[in-house]
Amino acid sequence: MAALRRHTEVIIVGGGGTIGSSTALHLLRAGYTPSNITVLDTYPIPSPQSAGNDLNKIMGIRIRTNVDLQLSLEARDMWRNDELFKPFFHNTGRLDCESTEEGILDLRREYQSLLDANVGLEETHEWLDNEDAILARAPLLQRDKIRGWKAIFSKEGGWLAAAKAINAIGEELRRQGVRFGFGGAGSFRRPLFAQDGTTCIGVETTDGTQYHGHKIVLAAGAWSPALVDLEEQCCSKAWVYAHMQLTPEEAAEYKNCPVVYNGDVGFFFEPNEHGVIKVCDEFPGFTRFKQHQPYGAPSPKRVSVPRSHAKHPTDTYPDASEHSIKRAVSTFLPRFEEKPLFNRALCWCTDTANSALLVCEHPKWKNFFLATGDSGHSFKLLPVIGRHVVELVEGRLAADLAEAWKWRPGQGDALKSIRAAPAKDLADMPGWRHDEGTNEEVARGQ
Repeated sequence: MAALRRHTEVIIVGGGGTIGSSTALHLLRAGYTPSNITVLDTYPIPSPQSAGNDLNKIMGIRIRTNVDLQLSLEARDMWRNDELFKPFFHNTGRLDCESTEEGILDLRREYQSLLDANVGLEETHEWLDNEDAILARAPLLQRDKIRGWKAIFSKEGGWLAAAKAINAIGEELRRQGVRFGFGGAGSFRRPLFAQDGTTCIGVETTDGTQYHGHKIVLAAGAWSPALVDLEEQCCSKAWVYAHMQLTPEEAAEYKNCPVVYNGDVGFFFEPNEHGVIKVCDEFPGFTRFKQHQPYGAPSPKRVSVPRSHAKHPTDTYPDASEHSIKRAVSTFLPRFEEKPLFNRALCWCTDTANSALLVCEHPKWKNFFLATGDSGHSFKLLPVIGRHVVELVEGRLAADLAEAWKWRPGQGDALKSIRAAPAKDLADMPGWRHDEGTNEEVARGQ
């Protein structure tokens, strides 16, 4: 295996984002020759087209399936202990709140599942049954805004400095001598095949550059279904956020505030070192359907294609998002209702029907591997997901992971996924005025 690793050439498409950068890192850690690893992306690490290139992401234990639990625990341990990653974990705690009857029932079931997992989570998670208990954990919340709330407090939760963590991986890859291709030389056009027409031997990028390798990994996040036909297994969606600037005195008050999440309202984080707070609403997401023909599709079809904020930095979001973000501010941070919002933007992820990853070899193309389907909850896996992608590439992925992440067209509706309702399309949203692009622009990842 050591000799095989030294001589195997791996190309990672979308290597500037979460799963791609993690894969490159774990190839290095497994002993692959750095110059045999090629990272391709439209932008350098951390790619501004990646959902992971963000101020912060939530850290916590996810327990919906046994695979989720396993990966959450693996990630928790690496964020705590791995020298590369632990500087970016802010262990402020996490407060998951609900106020509706249905939401509270779901929250109680989630809490019971934490207790039943039998991995010690009862020692780190606490049920909060009233406003007093919630205010004891997050005293800057306002009592009249949280009446009737129940919550789970996770003392090992918190937030992750997302862009900084991916950038740290990028610095390590550059230090060790990994190869890169960016811009037109890093933007995927099509796979290259051997004479048999099915064995993938490389990729061609939009500027005509050809890269050859033994294993190709497509880890392009929300762009994946627009690049290669995934047979509707993934549907790319946007969520929204906005920032607020606090004064140094205000920011000091919120230092070490836990992440506060309410499934009906949204969530917010403690301010970063510059006094910036990120506020998000919570909803089923926005799609952007276009007639588009990803590679492998026999003809053009409706595909939800992201619109790159990196290419269009003045884009904002629909009118409804301004209302929902301000509702979240009014609920969580009412003292700041008059503060201006800035950096209003969309963050693109790609859902699968059951919210499980799509990490498998393409069934028609040998040596072409998919590592996508983040479903909006994969950033916390940054330290570990690449290790499992390497296991896949080497043919030794554990059976339970392979089953959970297999190629599975026709199994459910990725437009709705496990969310409360199907996503709404941006074209139908009042106030969305950024989409006069042509289909040619769509094909270039606009």
